[in-house]
Amino acid sequence: MLRAAIARDEGNPSTMKKIEAIIKPFKLDEVKEALQEVGLQGITVIEAKGFGRQKGHTELYRGAEYVVDFLPKVKLEIVLSDDLVEGAVEAIRKAAQTGRIGDGKIFVSSVEEAIRIRTGETGSDAI
Repeated sequence: MLRAAIARDEGNPSTMKKIEAIIKPFKLDEVKEALQEVGLQGITVIEAKGFGRQKGHTELYRGAEYVVDFLPKVKLEIVLSDDLVEGAVEAIRKAAQTGRIGDGKIFVSSVEEAIRIRTGETGSDAI
């Protein structure tokens, strides 16, 4: 499926994708190292809170029970050329996986344009 999305854009020499990954915070260092091993140079990391199927959990504080709906997560955003997408997705998936509920999600979308502010470079040259 990912290969099909990449194949659609192969006619355009400067096609790019954006990977957004929601992972558990303690997996960030492993994911960062795995991405560096596949040749990625830069990522954006955002602290986030959310829930999916795990639906939070109950905690006890000073004898009172309360529900924590939103669990801490980390969101990674990476814009890269198409030739690096499959390796990056697989690196994130392997490094972030614990086998437990709440491991996260990876989203891949097309990027129309990228512009480096400092130099004005565009397309893949800008990333």
